[in-house]
Amino acid sequence: MVDVADKLAYFQAITGLEDPDLCTEILQAHGWDLELAISSFTSSTQPSASSTVSDSDPPDSRARTDSASASASGPITAPAPGLAWRLVTLPISVISGSLGLISGAVGLGLWAAGGVLSYSLGMIGLGSGQGGESSAGLVSVSAAASEAMDFVAAFEREYGTRGPNFVGEGFMDALQRSRNAFKLLFVYLHSPDHPDSPVFCERTLCSEALAAFVNENFVAWGGSIRASEGFKMSNSLKASRFPFCAVVMPATNQRIALLQQVEGPKSPEEMLTILQRVLEESAPVLVAARLDAEERRNNMRLREEQDAAYRAALEADQARERQRREEQERLEREAAEAERKRKEEEEARERAAREAAEKEADRARMRQEKALSLGDEPEKGPNVTQVLVRFPTGERKERRFHSTAPIQAVYDYVDSLGCLEVEDYNLVSNFPRVTYGTEKRSLTLKEAGLHPQASLFVELN
Repeated sequence: MVDVADKLAYFQAITGLEDPDLCTEILQAHGWDLELAISSFTSSTQPSASSTVSDSDPPDSRARTDSASASASGPITAPAPGLAWRLVTLPISVISGSLGLISGAVGLGLWAAGGVLSYSLGMIGLGSGQGGESSAGLVSVSAAASEAMDFVAAFEREYGTRGPNFVGEGFMDALQRSRNAFKLLFVYLHSPDHPDSPVFCERTLCSEALAAFVNENFVAWGGSIRASEGFKMSNSLKASRFPFCAVVMPATNQRIALLQQVEGPKSPEEMLTILQRVLEESAPVLVAARLDAEERRNNMRLREEQDAAYRAALEADQARERQRREEQERLEREAAEAERKRKEEEEARERAAREAAEKEADRARMRQEKALSLGDEPEKGPNVTQVLVRFPTGERKERRFHSTAPIQAVYDYVDSLGCLEVEDYNLVSNFPRVTYGTEKRSLTLKEAGLHPQASLFVELN
């Protein structure tokens, strides 16, 4: 529900009354019905239908008088209200009959008599709800657009293409189009049966000057009152006489602001005068709305750029952090791998050292055992064999053995010396060359022909 303070401010803005107590009394007298209070005030302050506008009256007063021209088309009608005479609540069937539903505030203003009043409709959302809402079923999107296209086709078929460029879409879509273009919406409600309609369409609407002015400065929408949406709009705008034209702009939710209505036949010059005045008075607000929208777009673009820059910086920071973590993890893996290899190498060295030590201990033990098994070296005598052993390194070793000692004793002697790093070798004599392998080790030195002396060399396998 609209706040009382908003209604009071709106009423003061429209009527031009500065006394808040007086405005409050007027609104209370009309049950806080804003539209009824404004209508009552406007009717009481306008000249009577029988009065005429003198040449000394200001142009605005003459322009706002919705009387017929000097032609004999009927009696003079009551003066039309000025700009922003009222807010019109549209039927739900019109609202639902188009995809271009106006929702939210629009940065357009309202006009008061004698000047332009810029007041945000989007902040107040006013209206009494007396919009002549139809009880007919909802008009589908395709039906609303189809009716508009049928009207455009019929109009061009009857009067040619010299008239205004009526849009072939539903009323709400046309209203949305005007809002997006920062233009007012020119509405023409066509009564095919009215005798003044053909002449008005052919001579006024199809006037080259008027059509060009409307096409350049307005979004034009037309509808036949025989069609569903046209009929509902005629009820909403309370059209009482045809031909009927109106200038409206979007308000909020289900409402539009009726800025000017023209009932009855008018000449092209009269229509141009009215529309020029409406356009002139609305120009500051339209420009302000356009600048405000441009500022919003710039702010939005700036926010988007800032958001994009922030996202880019955030992504860059995240990428750097991810790269840092990956580098740290890589270094940790490499360090762990290096530590593992170091430990393995250290263990291998320790194991090799142990094995070498064990092997050396075994060899030392073996050498000791074999040295002990040889016993003491015998003294020279007829039963003693002198054996000379030459090693691959050129080193020579000599020892005496009993002639009855087996060749294995010479092998044990060589092993006990520790001069060889290998265990797989053979003792070989030169002249004649005889290899004393495993099968001959059990022979005694005498049996092998090595007594009384022998010269053997070590041959590695």
